[in-house]
Amino acid sequence: MASARPFLRLVPSTAEEARPSQWFCGHCGSVTNEIPAPVARVCGDCELGLLMEASADLVPQPREPFLIVDKSLSVRALSAEAQRFLAVGEGDAVERPVTELLTPADAEAASADAFAAAIMHAAAGDDELRRLTVRPVNVFGVRMAMRVGVCGPPRAALLVLE
Repeated sequence: MASARPFLRLVPSTAEEARPSQWFCGHCGSVTNEIPAPVARVCGDCELGLLMEASADLVPQPREPFLIVDKSLSVRALSAEAQRFLAVGEGDAVERPVTELLTPADAEAASADAFAAAIMHAAAGDDELRRLTVRPVNVFGVRMAMRVGVCGPPRAALLVLE
């Protein structure tokens, strides 16, 4: 008899009550209410991205660009919207440092440390939602809000540009 319990899910790192979570596509951002089987995690809409889980308040809204980054600060995936927004192809961005695409909006060293720390904490499983202000590398005068939190599996940081 099949169990109705999900096979994969994020586990909060603190004893606090967990925030509700949602599954979304790591390529097109499409949200699904169904929990995917471990062997069937490819998006049914675009058939290109893996389904990832994140807290409902972090999951990208339609047309919000986003990146998935590991604890070494390497880009593991980016949405089609992020590719358009950052003017970079997926093949040119994946496995590259996120700092080649985004940088803190403030030029101070403390901002760079906060940027890296927010991503590393999220990729390590810290479920605190953090908000930063960033800009695309080599583009000046543009500032955007970014929310950072944990997603998975596999565990990584989700960076959503607002």
